[in-house]
Amino acid sequence: MNERITITDIQQIKDKGRRFAAVSCYDYTTARLAAEAGVEMILVGDSAAQVVLGHDSTLPATMDFMVTITEAVRRAAPGVCLAADMPFLSYQTSIADAVRNAGRFIQQAGAQIVKIEIKRSHLDIVKAVSDADIPVMAHLGIRPQSVAKQVRLRAEGATAEQAYELITLAEDAVRAGASMVLLEGTARETAAIITRRLAVPVISCGSGPDCDGQILIINDILGLSLQPPKFAKAYAQLAGVILSAVKKYAEQVRAGRFPDDPHSYHIKSEQKALLKKMSAQSGGQ
Repeated sequence: MNERITITDIQQIKDKGRRFAAVSCYDYTTARLAAEAGVEMILVGDSAAQVVLGHDSTLPATMDFMVTITEAVRRAAPGVCLAADMPFLSYQTSIADAVRNAGRFIQQAGAQIVKIEIKRSHLDIVKAVSDADIPVMAHLGIRPQSVAKQVRLRAEGATAEQAYELITLAEDAVRAGASMVLLEGTARETAAIITRRLAVPVISCGSGPDCDGQILIINDILGLSLQPPKFAKAYAQLAGVILSAVKKYAEQVRAGRFPDDPHSYHIKSEQKALLKKMSAQSGGQ
């Protein structure tokens, strides 16, 4: 891509009734490949705490960690529309903290929009960040950062009452300034209504096919996840391929077959005689 995909470009995709693809990536290598594959958007999600660091929730992700990996993804994918996830306690503590931390993603890491997990009490945060000229993606439905207050995370918008609350919250988030909405683990019917009623792009993360865009974690797409969610689809099974490759490497090392001559550096031929002479002299001392 020669030109960076902007939020306006994503908006125009919705306005034209088309769909766009987004991927969650956390590192330079996979982000570079995702960009080459032609995805319109990459989200650097706080799920990196689980996928990259091995935690059992997203809560341990810190601002410094998220900024660092977002910078890496931007270097890998300069042309995509880049979203960054506001981690736990980066915005809940105060509006000033929210604006300051969101600004770090834009100013320091090169993100174009920040994602904030919201409930109704967070609408003032959405407004403050948006008023600071920082685009906001409002994350509704399942909110992984609320795991400490819930016995388990489960699908949202599955009853009429829940659906109505999500629909009105999505509309209020846009009124507060949200430029996009991400729905995670939301009933398909509810997500479809929200997508039709909102003027801004709506992204589905396990919320059915009727949204403007879809997002999956790169590890789920590649078949690398140990316990992928119900809504994820593996488009490759790389876990077995990687396992086989590393096993072969280890076997060749133990057998002395790697590294071989072609995979070794060599002294220049004209220097070999000199080295032999120097070694002989050294050995005689």
